[in-house]
Amino acid sequence: MKTYSSLPGRDEESRIIPCPLCGETDFRSPWECGDFRFVRCSRCGCRYQNPQILSGHALSRYDEAYCAYERENEESFLNLMKLGLRDAGFDEWENEFRLKGPVLDVGCATGALIGWLSSRGWEADGLEICPSSAAIARSRGCTVYEVPLEEADIPDGRYSLIHASHVIEHVNDPDVFVRSIYRLLKPGGRFICVTPNTASLQAFLRGGAWRSAIADHLVLFSGGLLRDFISQRGFAVLAGKTWGGAPAGTLPAPLKRIADRGAKRFNLGDVVLVSAEKKLF
Repeated sequence: MKTYSSLPGRDEESRIIPCPLCGETDFRSPWECGDFRFVRCSRCGCRYQNPQILSGHALSRYDEAYCAYERENEESFLNLMKLGLRDAGFDEWENEFRLKGPVLDVGCATGALIGWLSSRGWEADGLEICPSSAAIARSRGCTVYEVPLEEADIPDGRYSLIHASHVIEHVNDPDVFVRSIYRLLKPGGRFICVTPNTASLQAFLRGGAWRSAIADHLVLFSGGLLRDFISQRGFAVLAGKTWGGAPAGTLPAPLKRIADRGAKRFNLGDVVLVSAEKKLF
């Protein structure tokens, strides 16, 4: 039911933190998930792990087991990312933005997406903190940075498009993450962010048993919260879409199709995509 996640290690350090989005120290409605828990910020509604693992320990989780998972599911994940790009209107503006500059895929894993984008004429770079996955991505002939985004030696304003699918929920400091993306985009450049949606029907029904309430997810957003968060950091939000009404295998195929269509129509899907543009000042 849940996505892949490493288990908290005995030597990992964690601490009680204020809300990583707004700084509020009051939280409530915990989701108890065994060795960890998610709380809900009483001010902004963000769901986040508290206590939360320290950044250096979180990075060490992306090891050979993670790489094997990414390799095994590479084709399926690529197809999902392509569907997400289509939902973001990529087909309509791709040619214009490809001519303006390169693309960066943050959390590129084994590089399937940057390989696909390269085949379409993009100059495609990747960023991946798992050494084994980064090596596979680099073998596709693309530049791959093997550090957290804020530490990457990349000139300001290099990219016309930055894509981050299922990444922002893994970082301790989403504010630094989004501000780094803003800095690296050209004025008018696009940011596409995909992450689990805490306003989904499945999250409401399952709480701490929800498939995205896992140890490696540190901060979780609703679609509305993600749109507000991005827009407050210099972006003009262009679109927000959700999908995923029921996990595979939980319903007969005809009922799953109905659930998926309903979730997408009413913005109750398990996954949310927000596309945004760096404002021209």
